[in-house]
Amino acid sequence: MSETVTFSGALTTLEEVVRKLESGEASLEEAVELYSKGMQLAQVCQEKLQVAEDKVAKIIDDSGNVAVFEEEQR
Repeated sequence: MSETVTFSGALTTLEEVVRKLESGEASLEEAVELYSKGMQLAQVCQEKLQVAEDKVAKIIDDSGNVAVFEEEQR
């Protein structure tokens, strides 16, 4: 799931899930499914944020200087 979903897409869907849960209109079964989906989406968002943080850490060293590096090979 996390490979094909963008961060913004996952976050938007997560926000929709939260709205549905907060509305109180979902049945118990629907609420459990929504909660499960929300947890999966939260994990996707966390993973994508970690990847972005790791990339930034490669670019900026501990002293705040931009690191010089060669473009990664794909």
